[in-house]
Amino acid sequence: MMKTTTLLSFYLICIIVFSSNVLFAQLRKDSVSLFSNKDMTLVNVLASEETYLGKRSLKITDNGNNTELKFLKIGNLNFSNGIIEIDISGKPAQTSSKDARGFVGIAFRIADDNSRFECIYLRPTNGRAEEQERRNHSVQYISYPDFPWHKLRKDFPEKYESYVDLQPGEWTKIKIEVEGNKAKLYVHGNSQPTLIINDLKLGTDINGSIGLWIGPGTEAHFSNAYVYKKQ
Repeated sequence: MMKTTTLLSFYLICIIVFSSNVLFAQLRKDSVSLFSNKDMTLVNVLASEETYLGKRSLKITDNGNNTELKFLKIGNLNFSNGIIEIDISGKPAQTSSKDARGFVGIAFRIADDNSRFECIYLRPTNGRAEEQERRNHSVQYISYPDFPWHKLRKDFPEKYESYVDLQPGEWTKIKIEVEGNKAKLYVHGNSQPTLIINDLKLGTDINGSIGLWIGPGTEAHFSNAYVYKKQ
């Protein structure tokens, strides 16, 4: 009986590994040019190239307009399902208010007219805050326009936010996996996700551009961007 159970476990592991390899083989890896890319649109942000903490990066800052639409849109990346990997850094700008958190993240499935998008982002100054409640709000999922962070926090407490260790102004590696109406956020190269969303608010059969997203009063940097899409 023990031998049969051991063999069954072995075959099950082989099936899982094989399935994972097949899924990975179906994805095409594309390096995303963040520099001298003519198919980028500034949406209520300012952008410039800068070497930051040893990495060639794209610096994105708030242009001061009072809106949730703040990202650099990469228009030639029509994305629906796949993986987004990127190094990001965010901190409050020197002129920001005391409520600024250095909000920085990735918007995806952005409509051509910017009327809707999904977004997962970090609040770097919350990562090592002295209040546990603030730490619990270190990462956030939102869906524009109907599900801003404050609505999600009020209607679904703790469901779309989580904790992860962060420091403002430091490079942070993130990975976002998207499949249908589900998404997972991985931080610092960890094998387990920091945040799991099982009901992306825009639904399943949606595609669109990818955007380098920031919140109000933020100075952010982006580098080493890769996108894996289904072939």
